[in-house]
Amino acid sequence: MFNNDCTTNIINKINELKEKRNALIIAHNYQLSEVQDIADFVGDSLELSRKAADTDADVIVFCGVHFMAETAKILSPEKTVLIPDIKAGCPMADMINVAKLREFKAEYPGRTTAAYVNTSAEVKAEVDICCTSANALEIVESLDADEILFVPDQSLADYVAQRTTKKIIPFSGYCPTHHRISREQIVAQKEKHPGAVVLAHPECTRDVLELADGIFSTAGMISYVKESSAKEFIVATEQGILHRLQLDNPDKKFYSPTERTICPNMKKITLKKVLWSLEEMQYVIELDPEIIKRARNSIDRMIAIR
Repeated sequence: MFNNDCTTNIINKINELKEKRNALIIAHNYQLSEVQDIADFVGDSLELSRKAADTDADVIVFCGVHFMAETAKILSPEKTVLIPDIKAGCPMADMINVAKLREFKAEYPGRTTAAYVNTSAEVKAEVDICCTSANALEIVESLDADEILFVPDQSLADYVAQRTTKKIIPFSGYCPTHHRISREQIVAQKEKHPGAVVLAHPECTRDVLELADGIFSTAGMISYVKESSAKEFIVATEQGILHRLQLDNPDKKFYSPTERTICPNMKKITLKKVLWSLEEMQYVIELDPEIIKRARNSIDRMIAIR
């Protein structure tokens, strides 16, 4: 009872401060269920950044990882963007920085460079265009280039390379959480749930994607499940999405391939940290105006296409 009362008290304080600060709380699909439940909007990284740009709120509390909050700041430089835990980073995004990107580009001079949105603002400022897991193939196909450098995710790059005639030159980054999912785990779940539909995120390895009935971004998975007549799903992505899927589809069942599909960085933000963030107005995302301008160009080029 104490825990329930304490949680209710925290939620009430968050709502009071949210109104006082004219704040919007947005949360990624991989966040803790308690954080998703308090959010005004839940979605994938680009959906959230677009929501932040469209709102009249003065303050955006971004419950996700650091590069996502940066993207929101890039699209809404006039707003105060807060992240409740400054240490909520992304291992994949951290695998590439400006120095490594410049070295990579120097190896292949003159090539067009596309960056997954799972990158820092500084990296976005150094590339020609950005993409998401949902539009990566469409973005690559739109480019007037036969050879494209793709950073930082080698798995998303491979997914695109399998579906285009263009030559994709990948960087060596990857998502540790998605790479914990194995072909054997998918097979084992299919044996347990023979009628289940397998959904996979393109950050998974190729041998996992080969077993999938559908390959989607998190937003794509949510839309697909709503429209599907299937009743059981094996979901090969970070298991935070299962909360949203279950809420939207109470009559359906969802299974993770392994209990290890947890991103520790996505779980760093808690209700208490959201409350603290609004109380102390921390941590503020601050970016150099020139970086914002250049990074915005690569994002705008993507948005113009899709």
